Amino acid sequence: MSYKIVMDSCGELPENLKNDPRFELVPLTLMVGGETIIDDETFNQKEYLQKVAASPECAKSACPSPEKYMKACETDAEDVYIITLFSKLSGSYNSACLGKHLYEENGGKKNILVIDSKSASIGQTQIALRIVELYESGKTYEEICPLIEQFRNGNHTYFVLDNLDTLRKNGRLSQIKSIVASTLSIKPIMGADDGGIIQLGQCMGMKKAIQKMADIIVKNTPDIESKRLMISHCNCPERAETFRQLMLERGKYRDIMILDTAGVSSTYANDGGIIVNI
Repeated sequence: MSYKIVMDSCGELPENLKNDPRFELVPLTLMVGGETIIDDETFNQKEYLQKVAASPECAKSACPSPEKYMKACETDAEDVYIITLFSKLSGSYNSACLGKHLYEENGGKKNILVIDSKSASIGQTQIALRIVELYESGKTYEEICPLIEQFRNGNHTYFVLDNLDTLRKNGRLSQIKSIVASTLSIKPIMGADDGGIIQLGQCMGMKKAIQKMADIIVKNTPDIESKRLMISHCNCPERAETFRQLMLERGKYRDIMILDTAGVSSTYANDGGIIVNI
């Protein structure tokens, strides 16, 4: 059976998969300083962060249209998996569901599973890589669907950001009743659950915050040696490497990957942000 994995552009792909025909990224649209930027292979993180820093207005994003998802389903592959960022944070999931409906309404016949990642960024990537592993192990679409839901529910996303303004101003922190951030030095450790973004702790400064995040992850992750640890960073590779070393001091993992954030993740993580999924 042939398959295709579609992700919205909040998900990051490793370099070796960016030109792989089994994968397609459906771009979101970014808006900053009166300019519209498509989050595709032309995205330039350095230039974008400069525009965000210079703009008096908060950067925003818009999800792909249903038609773009419908087009992504027009493939020779028999099975299509669409992985979107968390439906509590974006309309991308609903748009993908509508795209699937449009494809089927126009006579398309294939297996299509739309997956709400209940995460973002590398949380979506984790699901994509697991689908590949399941196919390579000989599993069928019917077998993969419940397995990937189970896998998704067993993964968790954590992050520490230098700047929460974009998340706050775009309403992504509405579920959090209070975040103590009276000074720029206090850095909350955040996570995602079924209700949205939650606060797990806080520390003075990024150095202590990422150390605490490492401790929280190890405490909350059973069978950690069987997990793939994924780290994405927004323009701070040294910080990502420091976090990798902190995690290696605390245990062993099946694999560790470090990726740079693309456009949407860069928008909300902001310069210096670290996102982790395991």
